[in-house]
Amino acid sequence: MNSPIRIAILAPYPRHEAPSQRFRFEQYLGFLEENDISIEFFPFLNHKAWTIFYHESKYFLKAVFLLLGFIKRFLLLFSLLKYDFIFIHREAAPMGPPIFEWIIAKVLRKKYIYDFDDAIWMPNYSQQHARFHRMKAYWKIKHIIKWSYKVSAGNAFLVAYARNYCNNVVLIPTTIDTEHLHISPNKSASSEIVIGWTGSHSTLPYLTVLLPVLNLLSKKYTFTFRVISNEEPNFELKNLSFIKWNKESEIEDLATFSIGVMPLTNDAWSEGKCGFKALQYMALSIPTILSPVGVNVEIVQDKVNGLFADSQSEWYTQLELLINDETIRKQIGAKGRKTVVKAYSVLSQKENYLKLFK
Repeated sequence: MNSPIRIAILAPYPRHEAPSQRFRFEQYLGFLEENDISIEFFPFLNHKAWTIFYHESKYFLKAVFLLLGFIKRFLLLFSLLKYDFIFIHREAAPMGPPIFEWIIAKVLRKKYIYDFDDAIWMPNYSQQHARFHRMKAYWKIKHIIKWSYKVSAGNAFLVAYARNYCNNVVLIPTTIDTEHLHISPNKSASSEIVIGWTGSHSTLPYLTVLLPVLNLLSKKYTFTFRVISNEEPNFELKNLSFIKWNKESEIEDLATFSIGVMPLTNDAWSEGKCGFKALQYMALSIPTILSPVGVNVEIVQDKVNGLFADSQSEWYTQLELLINDETIRKQIGAKGRKTVVKAYSVLSQKENYLKLFK
């Protein structure tokens, strides 16, 4: 009997917390283990560090946890020789040069598979970390890719970038578990219209384009605008409803949406995004309006499984259409879920993920 393939996963955050990890690779781990792949998980930050890392203060504690993370990473290097593959999500360490990746590839001569889902070679940072953002060393991403054995990227834009530095690049979209997680609960009959958005505090500025549209619509229609986030937005909307993001109630909270929105700016950073918000809405049969930017135009066929809006007037028109027509909401929502199940679900990508380690 063949011995199982042994994989060490190096990721920034603890398991079951960060969306980029949960929906890029964590939901495949059980499937991989069923296929004779043994997995050990090594986060840079532990759970306690994760809880304070995005606070505006606590700089001393952050520094301590970063130092501990670097020490743990250094000590881990001595045990990596026993693994068949190293899997690195985004970066082995959140700050500084790619010293760990260089040691793994050039000194230990180990094959590592690199996975990323954003244009993380471009500067992009929250206000909490603005003074430290240069320590991220964005330039290191091209070197991490260059030294990798194989790269898994979340969309065609990221794949094109990675192929400048590595020949072995595969596209594996960020996926949704439509069998066990994103299953729409039975909704009680309600005439309430809820326009909804979910995301982290760092992406709240994308909603700026919608605020005047929502204010204008509220003069004619009765609806709730619901935001699910880790921080409450400071928006002047009389019909604003805020739900603090909670992993345990995430699906139930999302399922309250009648309409999901995903506005984006048309820039290179947005080109690197993997359409995750839209995929979450669509998986729950929520009709989705989104900016025609980046991978969104690959996921959605306008007026079939979603609606595009590229200006405030278009946002108004599309929102008004869905507010007024329940039949269209149901039709677009149903086709959206079919799209996710077919091409952006865990089920659809399982075998591609398994091939990463074969």
